[in-house]
Amino acid sequence: MKIFSALYDRVLRWAAHPHAERYLAGLSFAESSFFPIPPDVMLAPMTLAKPESGWRFAFVTTAASVAGGLAGYAIGWIALDAIEPFLMSLGYWDGYVRSTEWFMAWGFLAVLAAGFSPIPYKVFTIAAGALHMLLPAFIVASMIGRGGRFFLVAGLIKWGGKPMENRLRQHVDALGWVVVLLCVALVVYLRLH
Repeated sequence: MKIFSALYDRVLRWAAHPHAERYLAGLSFAESSFFPIPPDVMLAPMTLAKPESGWRFAFVTTAASVAGGLAGYAIGWIALDAIEPFLMSLGYWDGYVRSTEWFMAWGFLAVLAAGFSPIPYKVFTIAAGALHMLLPAFIVASMIGRGGRFFLVAGLIKWGGKPMENRLRQHVDALGWVVVLLCVALVVYLRLH
């Protein structure tokens, strides 16, 4: 089924929209505190559509993501008891517990790793607030981790350019199904362990 190529084409059209940068900032902010879709899905096609603006897009994504991380930090600091049922019902509780264990051992490095990796960053922002992590250290770790990730994505897309877009378009359906299968396998693995 060619579901992902149609979605890919649609996202490229959205990426060229006059307000795309605002949407990118909103998505980046939301993803860092409560929304499940990472901003990379919009950053990459926006950089493909306008490679000359890739660094600016990466900066906007980083700044909005760190601001959203501060919102997640505030949620953890102020309202952990109120959101605990939501973390449990949405399947984030185990990740939250694991992230608190990481904080006890690693602190700054845990936020840095979560910011750069595909681990749900929002879990770490909430945990950092709930555990009252030193705010300046949280901000620095978030800026380095998130900035490293988003500037890497923009840089790779700028470097690959049109040939990368053509190759991605050619294989986007296969890649999409591989990602879906990997996500399903990860969910099954986490549920069983």
